Amino acid sequence: MRVSELIDILSDYPPDMEVELAIVAPDKDTEEDIAVDRYVLDGVMPWDEETEDGPESSAWLIGGEESDVEAFLDAIEIETETIVKDDHA
Repeated sequence: MRVSELIDILSDYPPDMEVELAIVAPDKDTEEDIAVDRYVLDGVMPWDEETEDGPESSAWLIGGEESDVEAFLDAIEIETETIVKDDHA
């Protein structure tokens, strides 16, 4: 999804509505059911990588348990200031 598409979709909702990220995946135990994990978004982080077709940039929506987010940022050696945080929560 492009940033412009996300902005367009979100423009249909009240500006003070909470945005969550819902991850849908097969249930690990049954694999017939699905599990939904919901996370409040903590911020947005730019991500750049080299691909076969050249450089590719994307915006990562960051969320999860605070300790997990901090561990992730430490693991990829990103300073917290790089994350555009949601100050409206």
